[in-house]
Amino acid sequence: MSEDLSQQIATLSPKQRKLLELRLKQKQLQYSESQIIPKREGSDNPPLSFAQQRLWFIQQLDPSNTAYNIPLALRLRGELKIAILYRVFHELFRRHETLRTRFISDDEGNPMQVIESTSVRLPVFDLTQVPQLTSESQDLVRQISQLPFDLSQSSSRLALLRLGETDHVLLLTLHHIIADRWSLGILTREFKALYEAFSKGEPSPLLDLPIQYADWALWQRQWLQRERLEKQLSYWHQQLADMSMLELPTDKSRPTTPTFRGGRYPITLSRPLTAALKQLSAQEGISLFVLLLTTFKILLYKYSNQEDIVIGTDIANRNQIETEGLIGLLVNTLVLRTKLNSSFTFQEVVQKVREVTLEAYAHQDLPFERLVEYLKPERDLSRVNPLFQVKFDFQLASVDELRLSGLNLETFPIESETTKFELRFNLSEVDQAIRGQVEYSLDLFNEITIADLTSHFQNLLASVVTDYKLPISELSLFSEQEQRHILVDWNQTEAEYSEACLHELFEAQVERSPEAVALVFEQQHLTYDELNRRANQLAHYLQGQGVGPETLVGVCLERSVAMVIALLGVLKAGGAYVPLDPSHPQERLAYILEDAQARCLLTQAAHVGVLPTSVSPLCLDTDWDCIAESPSYPPAPVTALEQLSYVIYTSGSTGAPKGVQIPHQALSNFLYSMAEYPGLRAEDRLVSVTTVAFDIAALELYLPLLQGARLEVVSREVACDAHHLARRLEQFDATVLQATPATWQMLMSTEWSGSSALLVFCGGDALPLELAHQLYARSAGVWNLYGPTETTIWSAVSELRAECETVPLGQPIANTQLYVLDKAGQPTPIGVPGELHIGGMGLARGYYQRPELTAERLCPIPLAPHLGPVCTRLGT
Repeated sequence: MSEDLSQQIATLSPKQRKLLELRLKQKQLQYSESQIIPKREGSDNPPLSFAQQRLWFIQQLDPSNTAYNIPLALRLRGELKIAILYRVFHELFRRHETLRTRFISDDEGNPMQVIESTSVRLPVFDLTQVPQLTSESQDLVRQISQLPFDLSQSSSRLALLRLGETDHVLLLTLHHIIADRWSLGILTREFKALYEAFSKGEPSPLLDLPIQYADWALWQRQWLQRERLEKQLSYWHQQLADMSMLELPTDKSRPTTPTFRGGRYPITLSRPLTAALKQLSAQEGISLFVLLLTTFKILLYKYSNQEDIVIGTDIANRNQIETEGLIGLLVNTLVLRTKLNSSFTFQEVVQKVREVTLEAYAHQDLPFERLVEYLKPERDLSRVNPLFQVKFDFQLASVDELRLSGLNLETFPIESETTKFELRFNLSEVDQAIRGQVEYSLDLFNEITIADLTSHFQNLLASVVTDYKLPISELSLFSEQEQRHILVDWNQTEAEYSEACLHELFEAQVERSPEAVALVFEQQHLTYDELNRRANQLAHYLQGQGVGPETLVGVCLERSVAMVIALLGVLKAGGAYVPLDPSHPQERLAYILEDAQARCLLTQAAHVGVLPTSVSPLCLDTDWDCIAESPSYPPAPVTALEQLSYVIYTSGSTGAPKGVQIPHQALSNFLYSMAEYPGLRAEDRLVSVTTVAFDIAALELYLPLLQGARLEVVSREVACDAHHLARRLEQFDATVLQATPATWQMLMSTEWSGSSALLVFCGGDALPLELAHQLYARSAGVWNLYGPTETTIWSAVSELRAECETVPLGQPIANTQLYVLDKAGQPTPIGVPGELHIGGMGLARGYYQRPELTAERLCPIPLAPHLGPVCTRLGT
């Protein structure tokens, strides 16, 4: 060992020395297992390698496929000697059998290769007279490079574009079946050496190749057998057992058959960031590749919400010295699988990725094709690769600019239009910065999504450099500016409304249109003034019974005029109503009344016998004469905005029903916002079909009464019968109907033709896209509405378009904020599923008599507690 080498080793950190020892052991293992690759004997057609065989089958399935074309275009500036150029390629084709190989089928349909004698065709395209030279030359290079190969005729193609007397573009297109990216470097170096020598009248300076690619292919098949094969298969079987397919969120539906259309998006890491990453990798004793790969896997983890992350990467697979100068398909693909957990720190994950990568390197001799054949994964024709759809490749350096005698060489850009993967990061270190391209499938992604993905990768790297030991759940995809944009700027919904409770807003409308018809039920019609007077009488009576602010009053009435009077009367008295549906099971009604500890119960005589006796009933049918003796003028205001308007009980599908407390401020804000968007006019006629026990009924019952519109309440029997409901909508000339998707689907099952004057409000469940299109064709417009009970009826609205491909959640209503967060409370990128959190003025006060549940479900976001409490755990 030299003194300089000893000093270098002495300066290594313990981690770096450990890594060096491991790599030396691996090298020793490789050398001990490697063998000299012999030249094949005889002139019979040699077998294809495993990788060649797979590509041959792919090309046979789709002869027009150009995804496996590998173009190399060089800009030659200076005096180009065409005769020398021919001679150079004649020597290259003579030297490398792969460049003159074609592939045919034998009598049984199996592939075989035919190695032709050396012959070079170099068509020249003269573009010197073309006006738009740059664009035309780029288009021609792209067109030639994307011509499909007929492998039975050739697998390589040459072309020369003459742009000027001293300006040419040399284009060499190879099918992947005969070359890989390493091969392009060999071609470029040998082209330079041969052109330089031949220009000076010198012979070829290149040493004869010890073997040809076909020799290696034959050796590979013979060497990888028995114990060696079993050892490789055993490792990969164990490593990939029960793995999950990565499912990234996409912008478009996956086609049944991929088109291979691909886009490219550039990525550049700044020199300071690159330097910081290199320093960190040296400090931790890991390669830059492992550091970048770890970050990429965490990016996929955050985008997919999956913990089992499987990607592919290329390895040169040129362990034998004889293969280093071969042009051929030697590259192998390794499948790298890492299981992540939100509790892992980045430092822990990087060590897991490093271990997996080193183990994969130690078992790299198994061709990917043999691995697929052995594992026999379930094939999905909508996916190109059976084991992974995302790839990550990194090269330490790219080819520098080349200079020849009288010529300058530089790479001529080729915009490839194909890709073999859903997503591929292809990076290299150039000029002290990491640069590259992100390839993506145009079948699945839009460019803006890939731009965001690329930016988030860089933000993750910046986070890693700042604090290498953070849990991966705390590593942010966003810069501080982006995070503020998502949490704050996108939620700028502030709106100022007059501070008034619902019943006060109704009274203001009564002043504006006292004689207008407010409420219709069957044959009954009440004007705004009549409805107000009756509600006032009930309010005075209730106050006499001790009802005031924060007093809970049960309302259990059939859908009728009396039901609307009861709700308004309770609010005018200062109380808060607890809505009950008399058709619900007795056990549920009894539980709610007991849990709410209601002061009294407004009902009808027919229901008294089935309701609990613990609450004194007031029957609005048989007791109305007594109530009507109360004054008909409005009671004095006794309610503040922060006090309760109603307590509504959830369905109880996940346990006992829970009372959600909605203050007046939340209800008024909701109605103000809905009056503006989607909006309601005094000319509108709204039909109410929803049970009062479902909070969305509040929109139907109150919004028309605050706008001077007409409200028709239909009975439960009409609301549940599609034919009766369709007939009532037509008779009433309805212009607005709010209903759940189930009700709309029920209507669609009849011959209901809709109305060009009807606005469709749909909420309470997910609106299927097909139903949305059907409703749009039968109405004046369709609105999708979303919101949990805990945030006061609807929190987001969306007007659908005829051409919509999805049904969006929509934008937040006034004074409401929407946050989509991951499990760790971090914002998710656009299009990435997360858990919805809702904050703002519509937030419920909490769950009645359940402080622990209130604290759990209505709490601030840990990332931004200053934004106030939000409703959490609303699902994805």
